[in-house]
Amino acid sequence: MRFSEYFKLNRSQAYLDFVDIPLDTDIPVFLDPGAIKSLDSNWGQELTSHLQSFFERVLKLIKVGKNAEAQNLLASLNERNEFHLGYSSEKSRGHGFGAGSAHSVWNALTQSKAVTTGLLKDLEDTALLIPGIGTDMISDAVSNILRGPLIKYTQEICEYYGIELTPNIDSGPIWDPHKGAWYSEFVSLPMTTYGKVILVPKLLVRHRLCLQYDEFYNHYLLPEMQDEHLRNNSSLVEVLKNGTRRVTKKSLKNKYGRDKPSVINQTLQRPDVFEDYKQHKEKNPSAPLSHEVFNELEEIKDKVDIYPILKKLKSIKTGAKQAGEYEDLIEEIFSLIFYPSLCYPTKQHKIHEGRKRIDITYNNEAKYGFFNWLSQHYTCPRIYVECKNYTSEIANPELDQLSGRFSRNRGNIGILVCRKIEDKKLFRQRCLDTANDGRGFILSIDDEDLEKMCDEYMNGGNQNFHTLRDLWDFLID
Repeated sequence: MRFSEYFKLNRSQAYLDFVDIPLDTDIPVFLDPGAIKSLDSNWGQELTSHLQSFFERVLKLIKVGKNAEAQNLLASLNERNEFHLGYSSEKSRGHGFGAGSAHSVWNALTQSKAVTTGLLKDLEDTALLIPGIGTDMISDAVSNILRGPLIKYTQEICEYYGIELTPNIDSGPIWDPHKGAWYSEFVSLPMTTYGKVILVPKLLVRHRLCLQYDEFYNHYLLPEMQDEHLRNNSSLVEVLKNGTRRVTKKSLKNKYGRDKPSVINQTLQRPDVFEDYKQHKEKNPSAPLSHEVFNELEEIKDKVDIYPILKKLKSIKTGAKQAGEYEDLIEEIFSLIFYPSLCYPTKQHKIHEGRKRIDITYNNEAKYGFFNWLSQHYTCPRIYVECKNYTSEIANPELDQLSGRFSRNRGNIGILVCRKIEDKKLFRQRCLDTANDGRGFILSIDDEDLEKMCDEYMNGGNQNFHTLRDLWDFLID
């Protein structure tokens, strides 16, 4: 049974912001530090700060010989089952950094030349440079270090979807990046017959870590070594019949070894190669998993189809009585078609100390497409959505309401969704007036525009949304 089924959300994975985990086992996806570091938002910076502060603290303790303190920090990364991510095919069991013995992990770190020389700097580096540490252990370590922010995310998401929280649940160890120490407290979490659950944003999971040992060795380190041997005309150089000189990767592996200690020794002599690899990965992070991939993982044969939701929305009568249902369906549609550009939706987001509310707020984490282009040219860490299921025509008060939600820090771009704009030319001129007055950019769409956007998505629009781009061009021409 999946989380969504247990709490009767009536939504599949494509319409949810979090990973819809199976409660009795694991789903084979992993929290990737590279994906987290690629986030541009304040939220992403918070998560990255947790990861960096923890690993910097452990390495510092090891370098100054405070062995017991280092082992204690690592011991808190023990096996935890509430995340349900990993390779377990039966009961979820976790593979934390501290699994088995924190001493063995500490011992591997203390004996590694990658640590003593400073080559190893980040948590994800350990998957490449420390024997016995793999993808599942890194993912579990990340989950534990981010327990605090993920608990907060879980609480907000549960409030968003109307999921009941159980109070006074032991949080487990929470990392404090400011004090450099673990603490625990009693918190509210969703509880099931399988135990407590901490949810993870689907935007942050991958099939494998961004940094891969075999990729680095075969495609970065070995080519550099081949060039060196060719320049030095070493004994490994072969001359083919046509006169071509070569050094095979197989011969290099036979001479220098294939295991992690051997790779570390060669990397220590060429640290710039490792830095080049990491910089390339930082500039080219792996893409979030698609809806289709999640369907494969859940063995769902039906393709993602937005049209039944769109049909349901069109059947809703206008008026205040159905306003809540209309807003819910708009969010469902947007969360599907705007993924992975927009994430972490919040309903009735409070600003100005609660004096104003926004129907739906999304974090803008786009790496390509329309919303990415916006982030490159305008201030829009968040995208605001106001939903108006009005019987009458919307007018200036609705524009003023949305523009009043904008700010220099939060962003100044929003989407006003309504049922029908009778005189689109006139209303969009009003949107242009708002932009020209310096009060922000408002993209106004009705049912007709929404259908066009859904068509674009279903036809493989790759987050470009020409309907929105046309509206935007009108605002800035």
